[in-house]
Amino acid sequence: MGGAAAWQFAVHYSDRWFAANPGAGFAETAQFLNIFQNEKVEPTWYEKSLWHLYDCTDYAANLLQCPTVAYSGELDSQKQAADVMDEALRTEEVRLVHIIGPKTKHAYHPEAKKEVERRLDSIAVAGRKRIFRTIDFVTYTLKYNKMSWVTIDALGEHWQKASVRARLKGDSEVEVVTRNVTALTLDMPSGWCPLDPAASVLLTIDSEELPVPRPRSDRSWHVELVKHGTTWERNDASLTASATIDGIRKTSVETPIPTLAPADTTLRKRHDLQGPIDDAFMDSFIIVKPTGTSKYPQVAAWVKSEGERSVEHWRRQFRGEARVKDDKDITEADIAGSNLILWGDPDSNPVLKKIADKLPIRWEGDKIVVGSKSFAAETNAPILIYPNPLNPSKYVVLNSGFTYREYDYLNNARQVPKLPDWAIIDITTPPDSRKPGKVVAADFFGEAWELKPLKD
Repeated sequence: MGGAAAWQFAVHYSDRWFAANPGAGFAETAQFLNIFQNEKVEPTWYEKSLWHLYDCTDYAANLLQCPTVAYSGELDSQKQAADVMDEALRTEEVRLVHIIGPKTKHAYHPEAKKEVERRLDSIAVAGRKRIFRTIDFVTYTLKYNKMSWVTIDALGEHWQKASVRARLKGDSEVEVVTRNVTALTLDMPSGWCPLDPAASVLLTIDSEELPVPRPRSDRSWHVELVKHGTTWERNDASLTASATIDGIRKTSVETPIPTLAPADTTLRKRHDLQGPIDDAFMDSFIIVKPTGTSKYPQVAAWVKSEGERSVEHWRRQFRGEARVKDDKDITEADIAGSNLILWGDPDSNPVLKKIADKLPIRWEGDKIVVGSKSFAAETNAPILIYPNPLNPSKYVVLNSGFTYREYDYLNNARQVPKLPDWAIIDITTPPDSRKPGKVVAADFFGEAWELKPLKD
């Protein structure tokens, strides 16, 4: 793979590899585009927030879980990627091993390659760690919410830095320090828990002491924690004294059986159900064409044009044929198994009509209502992502494909989401290579998928 993908995989999934060896590529957006092609990037506030999805510099601390050997040619302009990662790691008091091929452009220098291989061979002998006694984990989104035995289940606020530092202290103590985290799970699979199963476990989280279960007889350990205000508690919903698995009665006095906990149906942002709009295209999706008639001809024309464009550009960018169905042909199986990309409005699309009153942005008469503001339905179209009211484990998206456009095809460092969780588009401004029209309002939903107070 390319250097950019190596950086991405290394920082977002650091516990999965015995080592990472990024070479060139890019590690973030703004500085790379400025240096690589002299482009001054001027993002909106929400585009800048969305850089936190992919900018590897924001996740540099995660490399503490992944031995990393970077390589660059001395004369390669993409050496910038390793340089900025070195700078980011220095804030964690870590020096990046950066092998540089002398007088070399975008290629491996033969002697430098030998040195890289020597180091990687040595790391391979040590092998990949399965359980870390110390975990330093950073994220900005529940899309990337797991590091070894720590899983972040809820954030205080998306797109703000969240972190967990977890340490195993001796055989019976666990210390956890969090930031911007409101729920997390500590989980070690069978055979991998190094805590003493014969000793009581003391968990300290953000200076609070909590009694927690001992490891089970198979050397597994599982604790779910939820923050209420400023106080951490064990998640009572995960506690059960007994259950039946495959017809066999299982009983535990002290330890929960997490896989049998009652399903959490609370409407909240969670892993793979956290937005933004582009996240709906990371899983099975169906583009749903309207077969009815909108009251607004200009809206209908925009929907037709942008809907067809979404199919064409999925093919261009992702080399696949998007599944497209008429609204009247959507089945219960489609609703159960796929994210639905609904085009149109409640008049033109009966699937959308069925859920329209359950969405936070609504059509009321001739207006599109967003909190305290309204927009003329004749000349505006809403774009949003939201848990599908017909199946809240999947998304519904209104009137959008992936949100970067033709201008961003010129460099893949630009190919990051360009819209947050919702937007209102003034369609009297024609779409262009950067936007589907004039964005007159846009924001993220809150952690419970609620509308936030609108920005001026």
